[in-house]
Amino acid sequence: MKTKLLFLFSFLSCILSFAQIKISGKVTYKNKGVADVNVTLKNTYDGATTDAEGNFSFDTAEKGSQVITFTHPKYNDVEKPVEIQDQAITVNAELKEQINEIDAVVVSAGSIEASDKKRATALLTPIDIYTTAGADGQISSALTYLPGVQKVGESEGLFIRGGTGAESKIFMDGSLINNYFSNSVPGIAGRDRFNTSLFKGNIFSSGGYSALYGQALSGALMLESVDLPDESSYDFGISPIFIDAGFQRLSNNKNYSYGATVGYSNLELMQNILHFNTDFTESPRSLSGDLNFRIRTKSGGFFKYYGKYDMNRMAVKTESLEPQYDASLVRLKGANTYHNLSFRQKFGKYLLNIGSSYSYNRSDLNFSTETADQESTRTRLLTDGNYINIKTVLERKINRISALRGGLEFNNSDEKLHFQQVNKKYNDLISAAFLESDLGFSNQLSAKIGVRAEHSSFLDKSNIAPRLALAYRLDKNWTSSIAYGLFYQNPESRYINAPANLGFQQSQHYIFQIQRASEGRSLRLEAFYKKYDQLIKTFTINPGESQNQQIQTALNNDGYGYAKGAEFFWRDKKTFKNIDYWISYSYLDSKRDFMNYPVSLKPNFASEHTLSAVAKRFITEWKLGVNLSYTYAKGRPYYDIVSQQNNNIIRNEGRLKDYSSLNLSFNYLPNLGKKDAKAFTIFVLSISNMLGTKNIYGYNFSGDGSRSSAVVPPSNTFVFVGAFISFGVDKTEDAINNNL
Repeated sequence: MKTKLLFLFSFLSCILSFAQIKISGKVTYKNKGVADVNVTLKNTYDGATTDAEGNFSFDTAEKGSQVITFTHPKYNDVEKPVEIQDQAITVNAELKEQINEIDAVVVSAGSIEASDKKRATALLTPIDIYTTAGADGQISSALTYLPGVQKVGESEGLFIRGGTGAESKIFMDGSLINNYFSNSVPGIAGRDRFNTSLFKGNIFSSGGYSALYGQALSGALMLESVDLPDESSYDFGISPIFIDAGFQRLSNNKNYSYGATVGYSNLELMQNILHFNTDFTESPRSLSGDLNFRIRTKSGGFFKYYGKYDMNRMAVKTESLEPQYDASLVRLKGANTYHNLSFRQKFGKYLLNIGSSYSYNRSDLNFSTETADQESTRTRLLTDGNYINIKTVLERKINRISALRGGLEFNNSDEKLHFQQVNKKYNDLISAAFLESDLGFSNQLSAKIGVRAEHSSFLDKSNIAPRLALAYRLDKNWTSSIAYGLFYQNPESRYINAPANLGFQQSQHYIFQIQRASEGRSLRLEAFYKKYDQLIKTFTINPGESQNQQIQTALNNDGYGYAKGAEFFWRDKKTFKNIDYWISYSYLDSKRDFMNYPVSLKPNFASEHTLSAVAKRFITEWKLGVNLSYTYAKGRPYYDIVSQQNNNIIRNEGRLKDYSSLNLSFNYLPNLGKKDAKAFTIFVLSISNMLGTKNIYGYNFSGDGSRSSAVVPPSNTFVFVGAFISFGVDKTEDAINNNL
């Protein structure tokens, strides 16, 4: 019996072995074998895995019409129908790369992004800004520690790659922010009006930016405000300079929130403690308040509103450069309000974004001179402006990394100016249409192609501006990008004080970038060339007692210029435990013939070499963050340009001393380690320019050019100390994770 059973088992095994059919083949991608591809007969357990050369082989007892599947995480699945009879068959497969958001290369020439969307080392998160020594918690100041942004202390604005501060624009949730900086007096830069914690992310473009944005010859900063808070909270801040308080209330169903803050600042106490270079007869002071609400609709839409009002005052007294006077005085009264309303909603594959903003700004400057006996008659420079911006963007996803978006934008400016015999009314409506596509050809190659068209009612002219950027992945961590763009901008309205035949100012950007991004480290090398055309030329009308009172008036669009250079950026959070540091260097070669320049000159706001270094260390056992920053900039040129017999001439010129500043700040978190603490406290001590270097921003000259005075910062060294307390939410872990 045992012999019969063994014979029967052997017989059946032999039959089954003869019934097995061999299936083999090779799997390739771009004619190269692919290893570790799972090859299976669909709906069976039969299959194999490819070897290093892409070959596979397996046996099956299945017959008839079947389907073989080829799967791999980095490639699209492939299915091949086969007819299995009594003979071995060969099945080959050619794979296609699986395109996805994680592996796809990102177009980034000219841009640095900091948000939860960016996979590389993030820059300029709110924590980054607050903990960058010398930045004073301001976004615009923190940007000066990145490549491409010049350190210009005497005037507000982002001076990017040889461009003026007015040639860069700042946007909030897609809408233009007019008057982002506070009103100030000549020679003292205005501060950011907006609290850094209002924004959750940003994209800073130093050139070649998206077609969704316009009216900026040099660059753009796109800010994205926060959505619903995680919890309700109350915030309080106090220092010798300011006091503020606010709250955020989150609904029980977490579908809406609202909040408000109010603050007051006054520099008088610090003026009495520290030695100031500037004689403030009325110390800088301001009063501000803001409101916000955010609503998530049942259909998934999202409304956001933010409104702000502030007013500020100051008065400055300087020694007069004119021998008949003892001193010159300038007084400022400023007021500003800003409102931003945005809505976004998904409709299937479409995403709709609608944004609008309104702002009003008033600057009232009074200039006067005085002798020992009396004060002369005041000269008043009064400006009022109303600005409305409306923008609609509709986006459709094509696949995981490709999209098409387009929309319309309207920006209306209504301004009035009064100065001596000049009474100006200026109104302009800039209408724009734009179309842009993100094209993902593969995980190695992508492109951004766009075009923007604008029409100015004041100029009665139109333009068309193409934009193009390409990115290619060289290997796992290395990518390269190139970008080209044509950019237009209206002449600044403050120079339009008399009839003139004007058109759009124009610049062309050419950018090449190589970037390496890995976990905790980021390296960027970028070269650029910018060509300027149709820049405005000006002449002087109604000169006052000093250069600060002169009115420059647009004459024509005959100006031109160029800017070229190279930039380096390295950031490292990994090499040294609990230390985050970055180094940036910019080389800039720029010349311009614009404004009242008599010939092509190096701009007085452009430094040839700029070097910055930032280091941050959080000491857990001490609950202490230590932050250092250093900036060096080669001395900028300066010019004393005057009009004589209808010609502009240079009476005095030279080069400023090199700029240098070492800054230090400490951040102490006393409630570190307290479990379940619904509160967060941080004490801050910051010392700007701790070595007291006497930096000079420029020179003012007397009417005859024989006397001059240096333009210097209000204080060589400034010390800030303050405390910030939040109730209802503990931000300690966020602070630690970001190396506070």
